[in-house]
Amino acid sequence: MNESLTNRDRYINRELSHLSFHLRVLAQATSERHPLLERLKFLLIFSNNLDEFFEIRVAGLQKLVDHGTSSVSMDDRSPQETLNEISRICHYAINEQYKVLNEKIFPALAQQNIRFIRRSEWTQRQKEWVYEYFQKNVLPVVSPIGLDPAHPFPRLANKSLNFIVSLKGRDAFGRQCTHAILPAPKSLPRIIPLPPEIADTGYHYIFLSGMIHAFASELFPGMIIRGCYQFRLTRNADLNFDEDIVEDLAIALKGELSSRRYGDAVRLEVADNCPPDISDFLLQQFELDKADLYRVNGMVNLSRMMPVTELNIPHLRYRPFRAGLPAILQKHESIFEALQKKDILLHHPFESFETVIDFLRQAAKDPDVLAIKQTFYRTGQNSDILNLLMEAARRGKEVTAIIELRARFDEEYNLEIADRLQRAGAIVCYGIVGYKTHAKMLMVVRREGDALRRYVHLGTGNYHAKNAKLYTDYSLLTTHPEICNDVNQLFQQLTSIGKSARTKWLYHAPFTLHRKILQLINTETKNAQEGKHTEIILKVNALTERQIIDALYEASQAGVKITLIVRSICCLKPGITDLSENIRVISIVGRFLEHTRIYFFHNNGDRRIYLSSADLMDRNLLHRIETCFPILDTDLFERVFRQGLEPYLQDTEDSWQLKSNGQFQQITPNISLNDTAQASAQRYLLQLLSSSYGE
Repeated sequence: MNESLTNRDRYINRELSHLSFHLRVLAQATSERHPLLERLKFLLIFSNNLDEFFEIRVAGLQKLVDHGTSSVSMDDRSPQETLNEISRICHYAINEQYKVLNEKIFPALAQQNIRFIRRSEWTQRQKEWVYEYFQKNVLPVVSPIGLDPAHPFPRLANKSLNFIVSLKGRDAFGRQCTHAILPAPKSLPRIIPLPPEIADTGYHYIFLSGMIHAFASELFPGMIIRGCYQFRLTRNADLNFDEDIVEDLAIALKGELSSRRYGDAVRLEVADNCPPDISDFLLQQFELDKADLYRVNGMVNLSRMMPVTELNIPHLRYRPFRAGLPAILQKHESIFEALQKKDILLHHPFESFETVIDFLRQAAKDPDVLAIKQTFYRTGQNSDILNLLMEAARRGKEVTAIIELRARFDEEYNLEIADRLQRAGAIVCYGIVGYKTHAKMLMVVRREGDALRRYVHLGTGNYHAKNAKLYTDYSLLTTHPEICNDVNQLFQQLTSIGKSARTKWLYHAPFTLHRKILQLINTETKNAQEGKHTEIILKVNALTERQIIDALYEASQAGVKITLIVRSICCLKPGITDLSENIRVISIVGRFLEHTRIYFFHNNGDRRIYLSSADLMDRNLLHRIETCFPILDTDLFERVFRQGLEPYLQDTEDSWQLKSNGQFQQITPNISLNDTAQASAQRYLLQLLSSSYGE
């Protein structure tokens, strides 16, 4: 490796790379290639993503700064340097976000009779209706808090909408109160649709913030309202407890969840008309610096507008589609019967996740099925998968569920499903303390004649039916005896105690996967040095693990052709002379969230493809339970290569290319949205795999 290069030359900062992905999402809101309501959705997804970025990434950096750590990132930046750069980028990006919303999205929506009416634009009839709504629905549930020695500044929940009201005058007790805090109850919608009789045609909405501003005097009778300003506080939402001294993980987690809403403050958003003395007062209350203040021209929580993106206006949304089914499933009613003939590969969302649910449904009802084992990371509310496992347990089958309680922001629901499964008679385990169980495995044991046969599902995504319609992922259903035996050993490793499982085909973190990936890369390097044909294609969500990055650099120097399709974080710098000039990095940001993990190695003609639950990150490879499984069937191998990799390498519509300076540059689209040519990988796969598209 070229050791003369500094770390800043060789590596990209992880947090800044993560932020770069969010900016690529924001860029989709400006692109007229997307339907209007989808552009609005991209804008709101950016808000959600940025919230979590501050709650976890920025909060973690801030904690390092507060503790005075001298640690640096891969690119030699100190935590404070990274925070300073994040602040600069985020201030710019948020200004752009609201500029796009106010100057492009709102006017375009208004042309489609979708209007967000500010209080200065209310007609007399609308004022009367809004006042009546305020009296009936808002006034009874709000609790203004005057600030005085008996009423100190309240403890406000993470991301809650609040108002600070500037007052003048004395109240009934003779107190002279200058400020009050008005928390907006979570039960109140942030946008309220106007009834048709006063909204003319189309869809008209009123902002809750505008309503409270307009009638704030009703909440402080006899006082003069000098100003009313909305604000929102973002707090550290990471959960921290010492797993080494925890006796019951579920009980410890329950205790921590209540504190998430009141972690340390990391960001303050205020309306752009908030006077400096008020914003300074709020910063002081939350112990924040001016760099942590974000002034916004609109609602302080845009994601509350998400219901608008679901309006049933076909020409403003993506074409609908119906997920397809592999031909073998159309020939057999029983999935067990189909699997006895051939492995089944599903590419979601283009092919239906309902097949996986049907697999479990048939297993739950089949009298010959004796046992079901499954890992859970995320499942979603009212999960069919959960209900079917409970049904199987009630029918007397041996059901074992390994539930990852620490799936971020799903902890509370995972505690609930653990309780429900236990009450149904299932065995519930919480995996391994210190290692999140992120592997996606489902195994069914079925009696067939005098023998037992295992049926296995392995996936790159979660058992979450809603996400399976929004994320690209692979599912493999197989009866391959050795793969099924490997999966059985992994389940035993997770529920019992013993040495690392000795598997033949599956590679698993934290034991064999990291070493195997390095071995596969090094084999390509050796082959290149011997003049053999070589190629590596990796499709992942993130690439941050340093040993793998260094191995890829060495492979590039040896002449290996390397293409990385990295949706989000990438700490590798491509295109640097004598280091990474043979490496190309692209990122696909389109209609669906790219989530598949595919590892391809040419291996001197003996090509290998692996699918995995793991990204190429330290946490996945060294601190989680992950699986990586080969595609052994020749036909399925070709399917993954031709459908899971090639279309993305040829994408010219949703693709961004990472430059050697660490910045992503959008590849100039040259084909329109409705063109059937293979300009968008996702659209191509919709046309190829779904049973209907655009009906």
